[in-house]
Amino acid sequence: MNPIQAPLLHKVLPPRVSGGEVHPTLVLLHGRGADEEDLLGLSEYLDDRFLILSVRAPYPFSYGGGYMWYEFDAVGSPVTDMFMSSYEKLSGFLDAALTGYPINKEHLFLLGFSMGTVMSHAMALTKPEMLNGVVANSGYVPEGTPTSFRWNDLSTLNVFIAHGTHDPVIPIQFGRRSSELYASSNALLTYKEYPMGHQITQESLNDMALWLTQCLDKQGIEHA
Repeated sequence: MNPIQAPLLHKVLPPRVSGGEVHPTLVLLHGRGADEEDLLGLSEYLDDRFLILSVRAPYPFSYGGGYMWYEFDAVGSPVTDMFMSSYEKLSGFLDAALTGYPINKEHLFLLGFSMGTVMSHAMALTKPEMLNGVVANSGYVPEGTPTSFRWNDLSTLNVFIAHGTHDPVIPIQFGRRSSELYASSNALLTYKEYPMGHQITQESLNDMALWLTQCLDKQGIEHA
């Protein structure tokens, strides 16, 4: 399956098993200083029914290589112009993917890490009808950006938030704040804390993989 023309560079991993012509799809959004290869290693642990699209952020990261979604003035405060530009590119990418790839449009998930989680929250909270679920690792809800969040329209959105209690980059209070916000909405929330830093551990990976599989199973997605 060759990559389509889209606003953001990306890699494609076809599903390892398929029950039809369209597939549940998982979009991977990396953190600062990484690229579209960074999260692909998770794929072997994730449900084999997923078509996986791993996306590269649009801005080069000058300090150490890789790419980023935005600069920030402080943790929790993205630079508005860069953030909104990335948001628009990601929105355009998802629109292009939905028409260019064999995606089951009722079963589209985002999986983010750090900045990728921030972008995942922004997309889910502005276009909840587009997504079935979000896996949010070590990030936060970007409350100070000019996006208009639809907190009352999340009844079909599944959310899994994972955060490390020892995270030195995005402290645990940001994960807890995200949990509080979703818990006050009508989203279907799972929130978990782990004794880890700014990372994905085997324990958190196992939990998110099981959660994703349970989402597919309860929605009647068949194995081949």
